[in-house]
Amino acid sequence: MPFSKTFPKQIPGSNYPQWEEVSLTEEEDKIEGEKARKENITVMKECVDDAKAVFSDKELKDYQSDVISMAIALFEKRSSHTIYFKENKAKEKFDMIK
Repeated sequence: MPFSKTFPKQIPGSNYPQWEEVSLTEEEDKIEGEKARKENITVMKECVDDAKAVFSDKELKDYQSDVISMAIALFEKRSSHTIYFKENKAKEKFDMIK
């Protein structure tokens, strides 16, 4: 099921926007999902490196499970990229329609 999002479209003379739904095609959805997947892999690798650096800076013992736990916590904070890329693409399509 392709990604879709609604955007407010201002109507002259009205205080209320009309909401317009924009859907990505299967191909656009696949491309944006692949971009996000590649970005998430890069981000996770950076998170592991950052976690190792935190352990090193604080002179903590860097057990693998602890490093991975910290990396996952960092990753969860950074990795909303899938939705971001798809929302961005939908916004581009909405702006082109206007």
